[in-house]
Amino acid sequence: MRILVTGGAGYVGSVSVEALVAAGHEAIVLDDLSTGHSWAELAGARLVVGSFGDEEAVARILTEDRIEAVLHCASRSLVGESIADPARYYRDNVGGGIALLETMRTTGVQRLVISSTAAVYGQPEASPISEDAPLKPINPYGETKRTFETAAAWYGAAYGLRSVALRYFNVAGASRRNGEAHEPETHLIPNALAAIAGDGGPLTMFGEDYPTPDGTPIRDYLHVEDLATAHLTALEATAPDDSRTDHALICNLGGGRGFSVREVLAAMEEVVGRPVPMVVGPRRAGDPPELVASIERAAAVLGWTPQHSTLREMIGSAWAWRTAHPAEGRAESRT
Repeated sequence: MRILVTGGAGYVGSVSVEALVAAGHEAIVLDDLSTGHSWAELAGARLVVGSFGDEEAVARILTEDRIEAVLHCASRSLVGESIADPARYYRDNVGGGIALLETMRTTGVQRLVISSTAAVYGQPEASPISEDAPLKPINPYGETKRTFETAAAWYGAAYGLRSVALRYFNVAGASRRNGEAHEPETHLIPNALAAIAGDGGPLTMFGEDYPTPDGTPIRDYLHVEDLATAHLTALEATAPDDSRTDHALICNLGGGRGFSVREVLAAMEEVVGRPVPMVVGPRRAGDPPELVASIERAAAVLGWTPQHSTLREMIGSAWAWRTAHPAEGRAESRT
């Protein structure tokens, strides 16, 4: 299969490109490098620097490279930034997303996998969260992803687009080639590893008075290589004769259970062999006590289950990548 991967030079995209190439597929990466990295190792895939919202550029790639399917990993994804600048999120995630759908429609590419987010659920009333839970996003990021998912479903009903949207919370870990390096970094595991390495000061733990067993929030963690495998499996499900995508398919992804912040930090100290420098701060507004995804549909429909779901595997691979790539792991070198 010839696959266009938008955002393929980013954390999730680059590891997914590795999985696609290893499975024998041909991948073309489209990334504007605003949050992706010029140093990402793309397993031999060709990098085109540009935006998925540029209809002329995307049409050229889809046509000249005879693309059969699109893996859409590119989006704006910082919750705080989306609240401060919703225009940017609607312009890029929705406006750019519709431009991508239109270009796929006009060039006859009818297979799409969306790397989406469980932020579309907002603050659900029950956990684990099923795909049938009400969609009540509480920030523009989640709302724009919900809007794009809906648009893809309607394009399927009207124009025959076959799509899978994969919703997940916290991606963690690394492959041997690619790891997590955002600027700013908002995720617990890379921030805690940075604190251990002395890069950026102590970690701030936001709240320790939640109604959970140890007082800290519980979250679902998914190894990035398991996510890459899910992307591959979902792309296969978009084949023209595959009944699983006769209608737009939605699947949650996760590691199979939730871990509290204290559990993550304890596992990190065991793996790395050093304490995590830490201070306790107040709760962040809007942080629910527990967010864990139900992954039963992904198992039943896609045949996907996580293979690297322990904290030791996720933290160990992230620390190994950071140790092997010290420049890429430092905040000042992130592009």
